Amino acid sequence: MVDYQRMYAILCAAASEALDALPDTVENAEGRLLLQTALYHAEEIYIDQTEDAEP
Repeated sequence: MVDYQRMYAILCAAASEALDALPDTVENAEGRLLLQTALYHAEEIYIDQTEDAEP
């Protein structure tokens, strides 16, 4: 069985660490926004699916 919860946690942690390491400069603004938006979107999907799976 595929452990999507573990994959989600690993990927989101890495993206969060990348954001922390990426300087907050004008040159990085677009990349930071893309990563932050993807993290928020993934979190929304994960939460929605977790709530749907609860009995």
